[in-house]
Amino acid sequence: MKTIEVDEELYRYIASHTQHIGESASDILRRMLKFTAGQEVQPTPVVASAAHEEKPAAASATPPVVTANTPRERVRAMRELMLSDEYAEQTKAVNRFMLILTTLYTLNPKEFAVATESLTGRTRTYFAGDQQTLLQNGIHTKPKHVPGTPYWVITNTNTDRKRGMIEHIMQLMQFPVELIDKVCGTL
Repeated sequence: MKTIEVDEELYRYIASHTQHIGESASDILRRMLKFTAGQEVQPTPVVASAAHEEKPAAASATPPVVTANTPRERVRAMRELMLSDEYAEQTKAVNRFMLILTTLYTLNPKEFAVATESLTGRTRTYFAGDQQTLLQNGIHTKPKHVPGTPYWVITNTNTDRKRGMIEHIMQLMQFPVELIDKVCGTL
């Protein structure tokens, strides 16, 4: 296997075309290029492109919605997140929190919706479909959009509260207790 370097923008573009969790960059590129193993490569002449050519719209890395059908697939997806370079590179709990939320949503948007609807504090709403709803509960809630989802979440809670939110969502999505503990322990 050969290694190639791509810039961040191109990497995000390729990643945005993921159709299922665990799909490799090679698989994505083969599908996008309609290229199969063993296919003879025809040289293509290099053509200068126009300077005003538009960039692809998929510059933001929004993961596709992939409903994992079995509990085993869901557990595998969460373990893959915990082992990923992207997750390991996060130095702030809030960034890991956002990655976990995005992954949970991609695994099953309906269950995620049910789990977040029942998640509120004494005086605060933690999740909403827009920033304004969260700001109504206080101007210092620091709402952030959860990437790849229609949800916003408040982020000025302490790490224990963030763990509690993740634990609640994962319990309602019926993840095994040992995995919930492991995921919460990484925040």
